Amino acid sequence: MKILALDSSGLVASVAIVEDENLIAEYTVNYKKTHSQTLLPMMDEIVKMTEVDLHTIDAIAVAEGPGSFTGLRIGSATAKGLGLALDKPLIGIPTVEGIAMNLYDTNAVICPLMDARRNQVYTGIYKFNQHELCVIKDQIAIGIEEIIEALNLIGQEVVFLGDGVPVYRDIIAQKMEVPYSFAPAHLNKQRASAIAVRAFDYWEKEKTVSAGAFQPNYLRMSQAERERMEKTQAE
Repeated sequence: MKILALDSSGLVASVAIVEDENLIAEYTVNYKKTHSQTLLPMMDEIVKMTEVDLHTIDAIAVAEGPGSFTGLRIGSATAKGLGLALDKPLIGIPTVEGIAMNLYDTNAVICPLMDARRNQVYTGIYKFNQHELCVIKDQIAIGIEEIIEALNLIGQEVVFLGDGVPVYRDIIAQKMEVPYSFAPAHLNKQRASAIAVRAFDYWEKEKTVSAGAFQPNYLRMSQAERERMEKTQAE
């Protein structure tokens, strides 16, 4: 089983090829360039380096959202184009689940935080049980203080990760009532390899879609859509 995985849902752009239990290649960049500039060149580079024939992959996994609206559109368009060209199914992985997979088998509660602006985060609450990622609270757009309150009610140690951590670190320090920590640099952002590993679980459950049917999950309206709706309501 061989999966090509893409993640352009946030600040990081990442591409990986995973075959069974082997990470064949991964290319991850988090540096001041748009995903339209990086994603396809990164994929071309790992294909050249590994000499993988993309026709031999079984599926294309992609972070389906939430996240950056532009980043999700780029990732979706890339995955759909590849799926159509190669005649391969797509596996959409919830972005927050993919981030949580970075902390495989930790005993702590996992809380990824993606900055959604306006004092909100894209987040969820996860826990590993017998080597399986279990969803305690599914991904949602919510106020940072609300998710902290939910974590305090669970009453277990928490590990935070994601690009929202530096934004909300001070609020976390003020409001958390249970032990907590922050994931280190090599585990605290999106990684396509984590998307691929999660995709194996989805594949076994036959959670695939055709390339033509795949749609990203933005989880909430874009700022432009909100402003248009507010303008319409005011008229």
